[in-house]
Amino acid sequence: MDNIFVLAIIAANVLVSIKGFNDEFFFRKYQFHVGAIRAGEQIRMITSAFLHADFIHLAFNMIALFSFAPVITGTLGNMTFLLIYFGSLIFGSLLTMLFHGNDYSYRAVGASGAVTGIIYSAILIYPDMTIGIFGIIPLPAYIFGIGYLLYSIYGMKAKNDNIGHTAHFGGAIGGYAITLIKEPILLQENTLMVILLAVPIVILFVLAKQGKL
Repeated sequence: MDNIFVLAIIAANVLVSIKGFNDEFFFRKYQFHVGAIRAGEQIRMITSAFLHADFIHLAFNMIALFSFAPVITGTLGNMTFLLIYFGSLIFGSLLTMLFHGNDYSYRAVGASGAVTGIIYSAILIYPDMTIGIFGIIPLPAYIFGIGYLLYSIYGMKAKNDNIGHTAHFGGAIGGYAITLIKEPILLQENTLMVILLAVPIVILFVLAKQGKL
């Protein structure tokens, strides 16, 4: 069964999130919290990705995962799917620590970093597929991917919402990098798309180096 690993990850997210919804101590113990992580609780960098703020947050992430994961499992296989999922999860947490490591009160939950990595990987593999924005507006996948990361940069600069834009961006970097490592042929077969999808990543680090984030 091609999607057994996808369903297993969705089940884990659902079960852990429901436990968190009903157990505040559990939720606080395993959420992403910079102060606790810097005090030695690095496990939170992983466990927080299985917790969600509410059912809508959980549903949005799991529907996105279920929609895009088959592109990875069908093209690269289950093991590579798991590698991209957990690699993107870790990239998202690491980038969050890089940008928010001095904010000891910073907290976050959600699988968004891992899911964004899966989405960006799928876009890298099939950049010409169509994504329905709000289920209505058709948009080429590569335009959606680039636009989404540029919006994430804006969100990181504006800091006017509770969305973990940094984790999203880190997850996308993970999905991008791992996919190219596993499928280097993409560099030859789809060079232009590989470059275009790298543009927001380059912009992020240029802005960070200039101290504008």
